[in-house]
Amino acid sequence: MTTTQLFITVGLVALVTMATRFAPFLLFPAGRQVPRFVQWLGRQLPRAVMAMLLVYCLKDLSFGAAGTWAPALAGVAVTAILHAWKRQMILSIVGGTTVYMALIRLLAA
Repeated sequence: MTTTQLFITVGLVALVTMATRFAPFLLFPAGRQVPRFVQWLGRQLPRAVMAMLLVYCLKDLSFGAAGTWAPALAGVAVTAILHAWKRQMILSIVGGTTVYMALIRLLAA
């Protein structure tokens, strides 16, 4: 990639990023009611994203040796328990990932 192409690419990425940041303020100015469909999407999309991540993470799970499936299922269980308990998505994700990575390390050794 030439220097010119690199600058064009970085400029386009910056422009698109700014456009996605400014679009909600332009489409839904202050003082106007947000459409019901957009409100519904705001409630449903976090669940849908988490469900897609769950399917993606478990799609290649093999039940051969416990070292392959136990960390994944333990990570999912910890994530679900933490989220049911505290209702904080970042805590749930970090906790489940930490358990998963620790078990991968322990069972691989």
